[in-house]
Amino acid sequence: MTEFDPRPALDELRQLETLEALEQWRVKHLGDKSALRAALGGLGQLPPEQRREAGQRLNAARQQLQEAHDARKAELTEKTVAQQLERERIDVTLPGRPIARGCSHPTIAVIQEISDLFRRIGFQIIEGPEVEWERYNFTKLGIPPEHPARDLTDTFWITDKMLLRTHTSPNQIRAMERVGKPPIRVLVPGRCYRNEATDASHESIFFQIEGLMVDDRTTMSDMMGVLTYMARGLFGQQARTRFRCDYFPFVEPGAEMSVSCGQCSGGGCRMCKYTGWLEILGCGMVHPDVLRGVNIDPARYSGWAFGLGVERIAILKYGVDDIRLFQQNDMRFLRQLG
Repeated sequence: MTEFDPRPALDELRQLETLEALEQWRVKHLGDKSALRAALGGLGQLPPEQRREAGQRLNAARQQLQEAHDARKAELTEKTVAQQLERERIDVTLPGRPIARGCSHPTIAVIQEISDLFRRIGFQIIEGPEVEWERYNFTKLGIPPEHPARDLTDTFWITDKMLLRTHTSPNQIRAMERVGKPPIRVLVPGRCYRNEATDASHESIFFQIEGLMVDDRTTMSDMMGVLTYMARGLFGQQARTRFRCDYFPFVEPGAEMSVSCGQCSGGGCRMCKYTGWLEILGCGMVHPDVLRGVNIDPARYSGWAFGLGVERIAILKYGVDDIRLFQQNDMRFLRQLG
């Protein structure tokens, strides 16, 4: 069979509306198993005098189908692109989508809030090294070798003379050495490290804030007033404070400060263990030996210092029940507090 009529294929081609249907048409009418290809394969069976004319007719039909296919493909491609552009069209007159706003990490937010409170009363915010010398972390603070107070913290030692600081208190010494002559008013926020197991109330990496005031007329009463001012700035003007004796090697006398529980207003609840009070920091008058160690005369000058755990404050302010959440960077937690 060497006869082939392209008209039915052309009629079918005009009805196609998708590129997928066009590809199926191409396989059917121009592919290896098409009627046209079968007709071309039958040319060898014709007498030589008929073979030339039949071949010309079939090649013309093939060219006609191919050109019609290419033209229809161009039309459908243009139509498909136009439809896609319409679907994806952007109306530039519409307002833009708002960019999601970030929020401060609760630890940083507490540091900034406390720092702002102390800037208002003349304190300077400074920093100190996290990798510290043993003499600043312990010895110059009245904790010599073999002193039992060294057992209060499990230390990450780098060498026998260098460590990751266990508290921000070394910056008391650095500040007094750097400034020299009082008055000295500094606040030192920073990261601290202790080699201990973590649980809901303990972390090996945490933040502290150290405060130091040295002058010729400052007293423990001044310290209590400043810390009460800080507590009310953090927890509201209704907050009450309580000071009780405590021991720290580098202050004498030493004290711990508590604030009235905001959950029960001092009446007693699970958060405050039914005492009505929440301990937030340790404080006291700078030990005379510490002042002598930095060439400040304790007979003329006095000072007070305090240290607080930033996460401890954040836990009380935001009602968090697990200190480990502050280090996990869980966006659900951070957005909730932010």
